[in-house]
Amino acid sequence: MKKLSAVIITLNEEKNIEKCIISIQDIADEIIVLDSFSTDATKEICQKYKVTFIEHEWRGYSGSKNLANSLASNNLVFCIDADEVVSQELLKSIQEVKNTDAGDAYYVINRITNFCGSWIKHCGWYPDKIIRIWNKNDGEWKGDIHEKLEFNKPLKKVLLHGDLHHFSFHTIEQHLDTINKFSGIAAKQKFKNGKKASLIRIVFKPFFKFLVLYFVKLGILDGYHGFIVCRNSAFSTYLKEIKLKELYKK
Repeated sequence: MKKLSAVIITLNEEKNIEKCIISIQDIADEIIVLDSFSTDATKEICQKYKVTFIEHEWRGYSGSKNLANSLASNNLVFCIDADEVVSQELLKSIQEVKNTDAGDAYYVINRITNFCGSWIKHCGWYPDKIIRIWNKNDGEWKGDIHEKLEFNKPLKKVLLHGDLHHFSFHTIEQHLDTINKFSGIAAKQKFKNGKKASLIRIVFKPFFKFLVLYFVKLGILDGYHGFIVCRNSAFSTYLKEIKLKELYKK
């Protein structure tokens, strides 16, 4: 049986971290928490459990995750966010990975998001297929936002049964704050890559974004919170374009 290291990066995750740790205790042979000097009770909560807690300055999402992976004692790593919880079905699938992994595959998980108390099953949010388990020597994280894994050799893709529960946003205000933050980062990246904004894109791109998510991606079936998710996603698209426009003005 392979041993599995679960790695988590944190910053002020006292609301989430305990549920995350509890959900992986039965399948993780090692839990590493790389914390960027939280000022809440994150550290105290982690110290209640069998966790290796390490404090280190923030290196960005990719840099911090790569550092956390390098600290793992085992080659097979499970990268999980502090606001995620492993379902019972997924727990069994991961245990099967430990029993059968031959070192020639990476493992993809379906993530479902809980938004303000509602599970979002459409809006382009589900199934959110993400790579979370692999041999740490076979690849590393790349990118500033929406970081992605890049592998250094061909590997088989294996989809695991069971969902990863993502408790992303407890309030609409929290979602809007995150949108404001990441739209600025995205705009700077577009500016760096030489992309430009136009009035047509500012006016029509958010509109079509909403139509696609709400009607084509069936956000309408997720009720009130589905409408909010689609509306906020369109607003995010709008913010990226106008912030890019402002960068060129400066």
